[in-house]
Amino acid sequence: MGLTMKEKRSVAAEMAAGYQRARKKEKGVILAQFVELTGYVRRYGARLLREHGKKSRVGATTIIGDATKKPVRNRQPVYDSQVVEALRKIWMIMDCICGKRLKAALDELIPVLKRNMEIQLDPATEEKLRAISASTIDRLLANDRKKQALKGRSGTKPGSLLKHQIKIRTFSEWNEQKPGFVEIDLVGHDGGDASREFCQSLDVTDVCTTWTETRAVQNKAQVWVFKALTDIRKSLPFQLLGIDSDNGSEFINNELYRYCIQEQITFTRARPTRKNDSCFVEEKNYSVVRRNVGYRRYDTPQEQEVLNELYDYLRLYTNYFLPTMKLVSKERIGSQVKKVYDKPTTPYKRVLASPDVKKSDKTYIRKIYDTLNPAELKRNITRLQERLLRIGVMKEQQKSNKHLGRSRNAHRSSRARLESRRQGPVAK
Repeated sequence: MGLTMKEKRSVAAEMAAGYQRARKKEKGVILAQFVELTGYVRRYGARLLREHGKKSRVGATTIIGDATKKPVRNRQPVYDSQVVEALRKIWMIMDCICGKRLKAALDELIPVLKRNMEIQLDPATEEKLRAISASTIDRLLANDRKKQALKGRSGTKPGSLLKHQIKIRTFSEWNEQKPGFVEIDLVGHDGGDASREFCQSLDVTDVCTTWTETRAVQNKAQVWVFKALTDIRKSLPFQLLGIDSDNGSEFINNELYRYCIQEQITFTRARPTRKNDSCFVEEKNYSVVRRNVGYRRYDTPQEQEVLNELYDYLRLYTNYFLPTMKLVSKERIGSQVKKVYDKPTTPYKRVLASPDVKKSDKTYIRKIYDTLNPAELKRNITRLQERLLRIGVMKEQQKSNKHLGRSRNAHRSSRARLESRRQGPVAK
């Protein structure tokens, strides 16, 4: 492993004194050692060793060469404030995704935003935005990402019924290249208090296309989960071919099992306590559900209604505009693991690229895409997130007022008892 820049500069400062005092042949030996150690070009290394500590005068100013200091560049930045501001606005519209995903979306996203009058770009700024690299995006937005900078716990209870009849499928075996094989999971909104009933979000993720659908249900009862799953099936832009779930009783039950047999849907389950068997939907539990609704407690019909309204906008926003990356290969080299991902692409584009999806379904989602404005979808999502927050604040205030009222009543009762004791028995 090579030296860091700081270490290279320290080595240059240590070797410079000996280099400057040495004879010509000795300088060649020292320089060869320095170049081999640091990896610098020979000519650049010689200049560093030669100029370190030397004084030169420019007018009334004395300049001392210092190899431990990073040289200051005076060139103007390529990406000026207009580019950064436009990039920041697009990045916020795209839910603050990473540079690789944002870079993949820019060429298609810029015309959509311009068509909907969400951004106005001069030709030079637009050209720079289209040419910008993923690493430069991350560098320019590093401070903003820090400002934007939640753990949950599992609420899955095992369902032993029918487990022996439902085949186990592991991560290594799950390699469908055809849309329609989905992983499903529930995300609990208990807010840290698992007592009583609270809302659950059913998360359904297609393995091939990464298409994701979500529905909020009032609790984990299998009747509500089953109804939400059948509703989601109608929204999928492809035929449902297979379902893979965890071992929770909300999924491992007679109703869903019979339904899958009747509809000729493959039904499999993950190994107990092995979350990586359902890695695709587990990732969406955070990136789609938790990132957008957080970890607060939602336990009222009003909150469930708002959640489902939010999910109606969220499915369009994530599936049509947010690129995803899929793991292509993974190789272990010693203690390191090298992972290779495919090109970031939206689930919408993955569906269109699949030869197994009907032309009529592709035509249908194309028509939907032509009517969408990602910035407007993001505004609606933000509006509903704020509404959820207001409902939560009102619930906390009502709970606090109720607790305060009980405390006052208890205080009045204790005072009344104390006064009666002071007055003594009442004469009859």
